[in-house]
Amino acid sequence: MSQPQEISVGELKRRLDAGEALALLDVREPWELDIGRMVDAISIPLNSLPAGIEKLPKDRPLVVLCHHGMRSQLAVEWLRANGLENAVNLAGGIDAWARQVDRQMKVY
Repeated sequence: MSQPQEISVGELKRRLDAGEALALLDVREPWELDIGRMVDAISIPLNSLPAGIEKLPKDRPLVVLCHHGMRSQLAVEWLRANGLENAVNLAGGIDAWARQVDRQMKVY
């Protein structure tokens, strides 16, 4: 059975709160990270992903996020095509996280 392609912000919060071993990959640009970011997320802008793939963990789920979930979906498709079957997209991106989970985080 293959892993789902997408995870909701609510499910991500539940799994993080439960202490599940997850890795977060933020594919937004540096200026976007200055507005708001998730602690412990690996930052590799989407256009730099091919050069940074070796930095990504293969031993646990890799939740990929961007602003609204479009770039991260492209990243997940590329990562899975290149052997990282553990990659899943964060539905709604950091915007959904800020609006539904961490309301202290700035939205843009």
